[in-house]
Amino acid sequence: MDENFTKPWHGINREKISWNPTVDEELCIGCGLCVTGCGRMVYRFDFEKKKPVVVDPLHCMVACVTCANTCPQYAISFPPLSFVHRLIKENHLMKQAKDVLADNRDKYALRGSKKS
Repeated sequence: MDENFTKPWHGINREKISWNPTVDEELCIGCGLCVTGCGRMVYRFDFEKKKPVVVDPLHCMVACVTCANTCPQYAISFPPLSFVHRLIKENHLMKQAKDVLADNRDKYALRGSKKS
C-alpha cells in the first residue's frame, strides 16, 4: 500500500474513513475511463470480465468523485458527501475539545481526594 495515498486526512486515520467508489457492474460498459483517469491507482481493469475493479479503496482521495463524474453510464457511486461533512465537523469539534482541555489542564486535572 502506498503511504502517500493513505496518510491521515484532516487528522483522521484513512483506515477509519469509509470513502471509496462502488462500481455497478450492470451499468458499467467497461470503457475504462475510471481506471485511466484515477491517478491514485484505486482501480485495475479485469480483462476477463472487461470491467474495472476497485482494488485499493484506501488510495481513494476522500471527497473525490472525479471517476463518478466522468463515467458515461453513471455506474460509479460513493457515500453521500454529507458523510465527509460530518467527519470534518466531528474532527473539528474533537480538536476544539482537545485544545480547551490542553489550555485548561490545571482546571480540569484530576485532584487527589481530600481527607476530612
